[in-house]
Amino acid sequence: MDLERQASYRDPIHGFIHADPLEHALINSRPVQRLRWIHQLGFAYLVFPGAEHSRFSHVLGAMHLAGRVYDALAAKAPDLLVPDQSALERRLVRVAALLHDIGHAPFSHSAEDLFEDGIDHEEMTRRILLIDEMHEIFDKFGDGIGAEDVCTLLAKPVDPQRRLLSQVISGELDVDKMDYLLRDSLYCGVRYGNYDLDRILETIEPIRDPETGDWGIGVAEGGVHAVEALVMARYYMFTQVYFNLTGKALELHFSEWLLEQGRRWPSSALDFLEHDDISAMALMRTSDSPHARAVVERLYYRLAFETAEHLSRAEREDFTNVLGDIRVRFRNHALMVSNSAKDPHRLGQARVHVRHSDGSLHPMEESSHFIRHLARIERFRVYTPPEIRDEVAAAFQSVWPKNLG
Repeated sequence: MDLERQASYRDPIHGFIHADPLEHALINSRPVQRLRWIHQLGFAYLVFPGAEHSRFSHVLGAMHLAGRVYDALAAKAPDLLVPDQSALERRLVRVAALLHDIGHAPFSHSAEDLFEDGIDHEEMTRRILLIDEMHEIFDKFGDGIGAEDVCTLLAKPVDPQRRLLSQVISGELDVDKMDYLLRDSLYCGVRYGNYDLDRILETIEPIRDPETGDWGIGVAEGGVHAVEALVMARYYMFTQVYFNLTGKALELHFSEWLLEQGRRWPSSALDFLEHDDISAMALMRTSDSPHARAVVERLYYRLAFETAEHLSRAEREDFTNVLGDIRVRFRNHALMVSNSAKDPHRLGQARVHVRHSDGSLHPMEESSHFIRHLARIERFRVYTPPEIRDEVAAAFQSVWPKNLG
């Protein structure tokens, strides 16, 4: 394949996605091609029949959006970012978006905490970036960009300009969210993830935090409602898709099977690259473990109890106490418990600011009544073998306040 020519990829979300020689070579690398065999939404495809899409298509979309976001920011602040398609910083942020997920374990987030040596998928991404194959690609096609530059950008660099670019990849208004909401919504056959992408790109701008002096991605006042729509899309995708009760049960079975078998994802980058959804599923298909059968044959534990969707800290503590007592009572049976928790609407950590028409800056929470009052998602679910499901359900209902479950 001629890597000197620009390549094009047809995408159902963004239309044609173009790749320069460096991007094209990286797309054809082993680490990125492996993402074809990692489902974007873990086991969600066993719940939503259309959710067969992969991390591969997602990172192509993120790369494409990184270029669009860079162009939008550079147009507003040409002294900060060079408004040029060939600018080194633009090329860097696109490549970082393309590579940001290469450290994901099989079935994405389903068992991402089971790496050897206690590392996470972000550290694995860094290790993969530094293998010989990636160095060779950057040496041949990088033209001023190296693997270490990508590592630094993904690690939230000290340099103010590149710290702004890192927020394009991982921040409150980042291309990761912008792509996966639209993509996951389409493939799951739902409408929750839709929002006005073009309006957000039209109104985002670099804004300097008046308290810290740090550059961040903010929005003009006219884009507040578009950001609200993105937040609402994320909120509903978590409640309706990402935290789906059957999907969470399958994730728990997968983690239990890995623990039962004493399996961990390798901490060596080259060994890790041998693992994907296909290899993991092949091992489960030959296992007689009840947890493997639960996934392969969909003989998963049934829901015995769930709390309300929004728990206070006190209610969370109450549930933990109740759960401890019930675990003792049913000690001869395994109870699987999921904790689905997320703040999909919190924009305060990165201090997303809104520039109002009079030139004043205000945090998004002050500018949006809706975001200010949206509550954190915090829900527990308890799954049990079918034969004790009713008994466990009755035990919970006897001690749990009716208005909390």
